[in-house]
Amino acid sequence: MGGQARAARIAVVVAYSPAAQRVDQVVLSLPSGATVQDALAASGLLQRHGEIDLALNKVGVWGRLRPLDSPLREGDRVEVYRPLKVDPKEARRQRYRSHRDKAKRSA
Repeated sequence: MGGQARAARIAVVVAYSPAAQRVDQVVLSLPSGATVQDALAASGLLQRHGEIDLALNKVGVWGRLRPLDSPLREGDRVEVYRPLKVDPKEARRQRYRSHRDKAKRSA
């Protein structure tokens, strides 16, 4: 019976990075069939980080976006993503301009 009880649970990790170089990560043991929403609720991340709004923040498993009702598997890593502060295309343009301007000054 002990083996069945263990098989009925899965180990997952829930992670959120509130700022650069900082990660709040929780290792959980959840019942088999648990969802992304279940993992978020059990992790306590939503209580510790009031800035997380599941209507705005995207959530994924191993870097792939998933709805909150997605079932989890053993070893999954649930990730809560921060909104981007700068559009990646605009950031690339700014870096290009900065490098171009430095090259002109040193020439």
